[in-house]
Amino acid sequence: MRRGLVHVLAWLFATGAAATLSWWGVHAVMAGTAYDPPRALPVTAADRDAREVRPASRTPSASPTPSQARPARPAPTPTRTPARTPSPSPTATATATGRVRSYDTDGGRAVFDLGPADATLVSATPGTGWGMQVWKTESWIRVEFSRGADRVSVFCTWHDGPPRVEVGTY
Repeated sequence: MRRGLVHVLAWLFATGAAATLSWWGVHAVMAGTAYDPPRALPVTAADRDAREVRPASRTPSASPTPSQARPARPAPTPTRTPARTPSPSPTATATATGRVRSYDTDGGRAVFDLGPADATLVSATPGTGWGMQVWKTESWIRVEFSRGADRVSVFCTWHDGPPRVEVGTY
């Protein structure tokens, strides 16, 4: 009986020590990964100045380039068509170049500076537990918030008139 108790106590001590050591190792590796809180995209003066310098007539680029905010993901398949829902009531603020509008969605918030003939992304912040990806071309900006199979897109276009924003969930 005593011998069995010694074996059980030795096993419990060894298992506890191994679990503690494993936790410290995993914790050290995971400390600086995607589990940190999400951060908003920075707005640089170069982004705002570039919009004023570009010519009015442009040719849209053939392929969007994702921002450096998150790792690249494959684009949605063409057979998937998002169900468009009306935009939530945005918060508007007047600026010298246009109006700044904020679009709050289930996945996060996207803020655009909407000018008379184009737009710029001011910031995009994913909600807790959501990821984010941004595409920009000469005539549109798309912000996609994702969590598992859930996707929310905030899509701003101005290729055939003044900027307009659509929010879609799919």
